[in-house]
Amino acid sequence: MTKWIALLRGVNVGGITIKSVELREVFDRLGFEHVRTVLASGNVAFDGAEGEASDALKSRIEQALRDRFDYEAWIVLVTREQLERVVEAFPFDASDMSRQPYVVFASDEKALDELVAAAGEPDPAADPISRGDGVLYWNPVTGTTLETPFAKLLGKPRYKPATTNRNLRTLHKLLA
Repeated sequence: MTKWIALLRGVNVGGITIKSVELREVFDRLGFEHVRTVLASGNVAFDGAEGEASDALKSRIEQALRDRFDYEAWIVLVTREQLERVVEAFPFDASDMSRQPYVVFASDEKALDELVAAAGEPDPAADPISRGDGVLYWNPVTGTTLETPFAKLLGKPRYKPATTNRNLRTLHKLLA
């Protein structure tokens, strides 16, 4: 079995409400094992059959979510091993409580490259970002995550289908 993590985009915000129990039922019906939801923000850990291609698996999950919840479902799918490496590589001081340690995931690497290019040279004191393996690390000052230049860039409709971000603390809970 392969251990997977599905990160749903835009769940329990903007009128898309999905209860954790219902979300788990969708993954159970797809035949996955050891399904576990973490927090109410669209995080699902599960075991899937060895050998299913991640693109096919992603498409299958997104279609099941569309069918069940009637919304345009987008997910980022990573293995547990990938997530462990991402968490370990966080380049900022994750213990600094004056900051929000975020990881921006993408189902399309080009979106991350575009974000980095569009961000230019962000102020490292206010809006630090760093490119990682398949992710962007972002460490804004607490309370500014909707107003920094990078936050406004990340919130553009162009990036919604391909990106989702998670607090590092949430990722630790997913790995627990």
